[in-house]
Amino acid sequence: MNEAIESFLAYLSVERRSSVHTRAAYGADLRRFAAWLTERGVVDVGAVTRADLADHLVALDKGGLGLRSISRARTSIRQFFKFLVKDGVLEGDPTHRVDAPRFGAPLPVVLGARGVEALLRAPDVTTPLGARDQAMLEVLYASGLRVSELVGLRRDQIDLRNGLVRVRGKGDKERLVPVGDVAINAVVRYLRDGRPVLDPQGRGVGLFVARHGAPMTRQGFWLRVRRWALVAGLPGKVSPHVLRHSFATHLLEHGADLRAVQAMLGHADISTTQIYTHVTRERLRRMHASFHPRGDDYAPAGDGEGGPE
Repeated sequence: MNEAIESFLAYLSVERRSSVHTRAAYGADLRRFAAWLTERGVVDVGAVTRADLADHLVALDKGGLGLRSISRARTSIRQFFKFLVKDGVLEGDPTHRVDAPRFGAPLPVVLGARGVEALLRAPDVTTPLGARDQAMLEVLYASGLRVSELVGLRRDQIDLRNGLVRVRGKGDKERLVPVGDVAINAVVRYLRDGRPVLDPQGRGVGLFVARHGAPMTRQGFWLRVRRWALVAGLPGKVSPHVLRHSFATHLLEHGADLRAVQAMLGHADISTTQIYTHVTRERLRRMHASFHPRGDDYAPAGDGEGGPE
């Protein structure tokens, strides 16, 4: 089983050119499945049955794993067995008739305009780390990058003169995304005042670096966002992805074309981008309920914004 998993992950890397994060997620799902099978006495990949997968999904649910994570685990295992059939290891796929767990798609958490402004102003730009963090937050909100794309930016990927950032996202697809003057100015200030202090030897290859030129990580930046969200007094769990959601929602609220937002976000399918149209409609309903004299009948469960409007 473990040998088959390693072969599958190598296939994802070489032939599918999947990202490091995708391979890590698939690997974690499959190794957890393999460990669970071992406890059941199943050690041969050819002995796995449809019932094994169904029971495994039930066990994940009972163990408290979220429905989205369970759905991803099912996808990982199904792709794994499809690979084994394609590679001639197995004659049939024991997982092809196992249904996915059903759940409604929650709307993304979005910051209001004042919430975003409070977060962007929270870092102390008189310090190297504060200048870096504000530059990263400004670029993130201005461009809607994924956090992995942001922390992986090289200096040659941002055009400071023309206000553009060039990123290579999911599926190894490259896209150009505009970045506003405010974000560009924050990056210029960081490069002038912050980066030389953080990386005096010039060893770092990334645009944004940690101390001594060490590369920024997704986890490290997530913690910095949480810190500044607390400083700004924002409730809830504010993550880098909340700024990506806010970027898309605010563009659509101000009349941006859905296809243009799809291109900037790097979504392969426009149906993924359309979730933000639901967010804008929900926000309009909340506004009506709050300010219209006869809007009290609408009572939403929560504001879903993670910050003041």
